[in-house]
Amino acid sequence: MKDEVLKLENQLCFPLYACSKEVVKLYRPFLDKLGITYTQYIALMVLWQERSMTVKQLGEYLYLDSGTLTPLLKKLEHQGLVERHRSEEDERKVIVSLTKAGESLKDQAYSVPVKVGKCVPLEQEEAIALHQLLHKLLGQLTDSK
Repeated sequence: MKDEVLKLENQLCFPLYACSKEVVKLYRPFLDKLGITYTQYIALMVLWQERSMTVKQLGEYLYLDSGTLTPLLKKLEHQGLVERHRSEEDERKVIVSLTKAGESLKDQAYSVPVKVGKCVPLEQEEAIALHQLLHKLLGQLTDSK
């Protein structure tokens, strides 16, 4: 019985991890057409909503550390989709903003959530319940830090 605690099928973390990987895979063909990765996509989604924010705020929003976020933003900047500059009020802060090209990519991205949603074999009610549970768990995990 003691070994039950170490069985992979008894872990909550494993199906979360595996499902996350599989769902991100579903995005790949649609995002490849846009020339971006999933992580770039979620960063752009935040910027399409907010237009401009500090790199720190973006990292907090996406639960990404600077070691992951900085190279991601450099690639987006190299692609001409975002620009970074120092804040005029506080030079320690770096602001990331959409470029015109980054803003125009939004029009091409509208179909992505619908296309991916059609690939996820859940009823709408199940998807909504899962979404709510995951956000509840995420909130509780991050509040406990």
